[in-house]
Amino acid sequence: MDSNNKKGELNVLLDAKRQEGASKFTEEKKRIYADGITSVANSGILEHALNVGDKAPNFTLKNALNEPVSLLSELEKGPVVLTWYRGGWCPYCNITLHYLQEKLPEFKNAGATLLALTPELPDNSLSTSEKNNLEFTVLSDVGNTIGKEYGVVFTLTDDVASIYEAGFGLHEKNGDESNELPLAATYVINTDAVITYAFLDADYRERAEASEILNALNKL
Repeated sequence: MDSNNKKGELNVLLDAKRQEGASKFTEEKKRIYADGITSVANSGILEHALNVGDKAPNFTLKNALNEPVSLLSELEKGPVVLTWYRGGWCPYCNITLHYLQEKLPEFKNAGATLLALTPELPDNSLSTSEKNNLEFTVLSDVGNTIGKEYGVVFTLTDDVASIYEAGFGLHEKNGDESNELPLAATYVINTDAVITYAFLDADYRERAEASEILNALNKL
């Protein structure tokens, strides 16, 4: 399934976006974004986030149609792939969401449900869902409440937060001024609510490959 030697299909797509950013951004902007990633890596978040073997906390959140969805009720049907995305404003997130949509039949064949969490307000997450023609459930984790329970939330550096606020209005998108975002984390959770696979990376441009997720599902 993986192409381009060790690079998975998704990372090939993301690489193209990275190169586009590198050619477009000023040296100053590149430095600010690089410092932002270093800040996340140095925050201790990767050591403290929930990981393989941990119990996944239950939650109930509203989907894009304002209906409640709970983790435990989804786990009654089979394993859950739980993934976070920063928002519809993030090009890497949109590439990843579109890619996960393409792989959805394979996740379903493995008996799994895909849930995507975002700190965006429900109206914004609905437009992201519609824009990407998503057939999986997108849940609004307003204030990153659930993200904090899983330990995947960090605070942007002031410089990155300023760029985001000026560029697309992060505070309005998320309905708060916390400048907090989740890692682009992905978990596979078995029917006993235990995490059996965890993708955690300080770099928002890195994402879990479908082949790795499917491999984890097939081991259950």
